[in-house]
Amino acid sequence: MFSHSDVWRGIDRLATSFGYSPSGLAKKAGLDPTSFNKSKRVSPDGKPRWPSTESLSKVLSVTGATMSDFFALIDGDADSAHPQNTASRTIPVIGFAQAGMQGYFDEDGYPAGDGWDQVSFPNTHNINDENSYAIEVSGDSMEPLYREGDFLIVSPAAQLRRGDRVVVKTTGGEVLTKELARQTASKIELKSINPAYEDRTFKQNEIQWIARVIWVSQ
Repeated sequence: MFSHSDVWRGIDRLATSFGYSPSGLAKKAGLDPTSFNKSKRVSPDGKPRWPSTESLSKVLSVTGATMSDFFALIDGDADSAHPQNTASRTIPVIGFAQAGMQGYFDEDGYPAGDGWDQVSFPNTHNINDENSYAIEVSGDSMEPLYREGDFLIVSPAAQLRRGDRVVVKTTGGEVLTKELARQTASKIELKSINPAYEDRTFKQNEIQWIARVIWVSQ
């Protein structure tokens, strides 16, 4: 069983792993910046408080971390959780505008051609797919979860599940990042990350490829 201090330590280490202070992580997740302050970790009568499940869910969502990652941070040490002390990984990267052009992907959605740049990331997520790549976010269609300048780390080989954030390329050349709401033999339903943008539904034969977002560098 985890104690109150264990869970708070996990939040602190999660923030450090992604280059934030606890207050910075709270703000990035859309929470009150003081949510993770030391003063909020005890009640007025001195009893320890738990972080809310909503706040924990939001910080995991905004970082792309899983509960397994969070538990590993609780069990690990602060140094190993910090990206500066984690082995880096160089992967290919392009912008969203390029992703819709011909020549950057093969028919299965794997990186192809020599037009890609390279970028180095701390391998805090132990990205094992050798064909993983990064797409740089532009525009506001993915706010508030992802913002312009963020890098989405995408794995073409990762298994897809309902609720996953995915990058989709249509046969018409459109590239979108949405949440996978439902997938059947005949169609794919995609939920917009930004509520200002509409949800989309495509026939399976309108999809060139679909790949899961496994991490985001912000």
